[in-house]
Amino acid sequence: MSVELVLILSDHRWIGPPGLRRWAYDVGAFWLALLNGAAPEFHGQSVTMFVTYAFLHGGALHLLVNMIALFSLGNAIVRRIGQKRFLVAYAVSTVGGSIGFALLSTMTRPMVGASGALFGLMGIWVCWDFLDRKHYGESLWATGRALTFLILYNVVFFVLLSGQLAWETHLGGFVAGWLLAIYWGRDVHLQGRRRMARTAKPGTNRRQAG
Repeated sequence: MSVELVLILSDHRWIGPPGLRRWAYDVGAFWLALLNGAAPEFHGQSVTMFVTYAFLHGGALHLLVNMIALFSLGNAIVRRIGQKRFLVAYAVSTVGGSIGFALLSTMTRPMVGASGALFGLMGIWVCWDFLDRKHYGESLWATGRALTFLILYNVVFFVLLSGQLAWETHLGGFVAGWLLAIYWGRDVHLQGRRRMARTAKPGTNRRQAG
């Protein structure tokens, strides 16, 4: 967030040298061309970009939307699994998003934004719901509905943005988050539910974890 704020101030020529955003994209965005033989700005850029792209955004609106999503979803997940595991989840989802983009995209423009990590957090949350419903023998309709919504979200915004939506990053992040939730298993999820239950107000009706 702080990186994009600096770039926004630079765009308005309030701080920094001219062309700061361009330089930041050159060294930090995800460029598919670097995986196809293009010359990097520095040694190792083709590796670091799998993470650094998530610290850059396409402007104030892009940053605002992602920060709102991170605040709402991130806080809920931190309460479940704690700060350390949240940071692991965020990092894994960030890399998963860039891997998805690298494998599936043909875009020539630089890819930036934290949405790969955010979709990874969504993947964890939806997977938790799936694991719970499967464990208790409940209908998986709600899980299917969530997946359908995420697919439609990407289709709609892909059209509205004239194809300039890195859906590949969203998919890669989501899959990484889902697989991480599977790897952690229900035990990690249940520990978080018990932690939340202990801090809940007396008399709150909660389904007991099995």
